[in-house]
Amino acid sequence: MGPKKMVVLTGYKTVKEAFVSYAEEFGEREAPIVAKEANLHHGIAWTNGDSWKEMRRFALTNLKDFGMGKKVCEEKIIEECHVLIQKLKEFKGEAFDSSQHINYAVCNVICSMVYGKRFEYDDLEFTTVVNRTNQVIQLLGSPSIQLYNMFPKIGKLVFSARKKMSDIFAANKQHHLMLLNRLKETLSPQMCRGVADAFLIRQQQLKESGITDSLYHNDNLLVTVMNLFAAGTETTSTTLRWAFLYMAKYPKIQDQVQQELRNVIGSRQVQVEDRQNLPFTDAVIHEIQRIANIAPLAIPHRTSQDVTFQGHFIEKGTPVIAVLTSVLQDENEWEKPNVFYPGNFLSKDGKFLKRDAFLPFSAGRRVCLGESLARMELFIFFATLLQHFRFSPPPGVTEEELDLTPRVGATLSPQPHTLCVIPLN
Repeated sequence: MGPKKMVVLTGYKTVKEAFVSYAEEFGEREAPIVAKEANLHHGIAWTNGDSWKEMRRFALTNLKDFGMGKKVCEEKIIEECHVLIQKLKEFKGEAFDSSQHINYAVCNVICSMVYGKRFEYDDLEFTTVVNRTNQVIQLLGSPSIQLYNMFPKIGKLVFSARKKMSDIFAANKQHHLMLLNRLKETLSPQMCRGVADAFLIRQQQLKESGITDSLYHNDNLLVTVMNLFAAGTETTSTTLRWAFLYMAKYPKIQDQVQQELRNVIGSRQVQVEDRQNLPFTDAVIHEIQRIANIAPLAIPHRTSQDVTFQGHFIEKGTPVIAVLTSVLQDENEWEKPNVFYPGNFLSKDGKFLKRDAFLPFSAGRRVCLGESLARMELFIFFATLLQHFRFSPPPGVTEEELDLTPRVGATLSPQPHTLCVIPLN
């Protein structure tokens, strides 16, 4: 990677062996220079050692306490689904770009868990945070910033991109600080509203005990919240945008999903427990995650010690990149790796087939901590919206003409597009 030696892992067996069997040796994170410059080497995403362990443990515990994987979280997602349905109905089946509405719906789920409240879609503070988070994700994947991360000495040549990135990071930080300060002003240990409150209460308890050098400091709070927002919004909303684009592109698949939903669910609300009775719908969601491949490269790892892996000696501190595309499209693991084929997740008798090589959330110690939340959101949003709407190409565009070429950023997202979202009777 630039002037540095690095290790690239490809294929399911190699990636799993490194991240699971050698979890300790390959378990550190390699922070890019832009993260260090923006003082983002706190929180969860870019940290190592005791700080990472404590912040990850805290986030996991409290996300679960505030509903992740539980009925209360399901209810929050369903509530947001119904708000989104009403917003989509306002377009009366005319072609429009639904990306912002989907972003707002998904972000509101993480807002309710972190800040203890949801926001209206026309709330300027809310829309600003969502839009800035998306800008950061796009900029992180831009050629200028990618080159700068690999070759820091070219910093002066990409000054404008770095300045833009720095300004957006700073503005995003200020916005979250403002929201956190409001929580501090109304903090009550007897009424914990969300993950941020839980952190502030823990911080207060430690100070009252005379502990002043704990890991529960303001930098860790701010960056942990920003990590949760970035991870909890962009990936799920991007996957949903791909899902509806694929449904418009493949109407026969959409027909089969909607037929299964009618047969099994009827007009009642879809719930997580219905997943086991909706094998085709579940297979379609998994196949969209696999083929859309929104995170082609796992966030960089780093070796924590010298290690000999598959006969190769790798020094401590070596950056490690796992190519998740090579896992999700591994020809040794998938029946049809390079095309959209829900049968990759179906047995011969039509039952859902769990696949070991399905690793869109990565694997091992650094596996995405919001995986269970993302799985729940994808299932409920996708199935509920397919109960209520038909997704079709805009007038004058055929299914064949819908473009599945990804837009390259920190994630692979659909190109800007419009679809007709037609309400069903």
